[in-house]
Amino acid sequence: GGRMRGRKGADIPLRWVMFRWRVGLALRGAVDLVFGVRNFSKMTSEAHWLTTEERSQVLHDLKASGWSELDTRDAIYKEYNFKTFNQAFGFMTRVALQAEKMNHHPEWFNVYNKVQITLSTHDCGGLTKKDVKLAQFIDKAATSVL
Repeated sequence: GGRMRGRKGADIPLRWVMFRWRVGLALRGAVDLVFGVRNFSKMTSEAHWLTTEERSQVLHDLKASGWSELDTRDAIYKEYNFKTFNQAFGFMTRVALQAEKMNHHPEWFNVYNKVQITLSTHDCGGLTKKDVKLAQFIDKAATSVL
């Protein structure tokens, strides 16, 4: 694995740096939840549930572009196949940057040229306008790469 220089010039294995980063993120998330730093009651209208009519229309449109509803929970799923790993990774990078801007992150899995994506808003317990917006972006990003 890689190595990194510590504050006092000592070599630090990269796996320790990544471990400390993950632990820091987990602890920050736990502190936020315990002390109420994140206010889930003030979510934007984008994160809110879809009306029955909106849901019907957007699911129709998303299914037409290859998305499917999951049977096990209120979420949508799509699988993308690219020509190469580089295309898949480039696509994931574009989606990751948009997801950060939206503060809405997909569940995904990647092996070589295949990317599987599941979208659901965990704070709301199901499909919301945020998922629809991100799914639409994802489809555009995939089209530009394929």
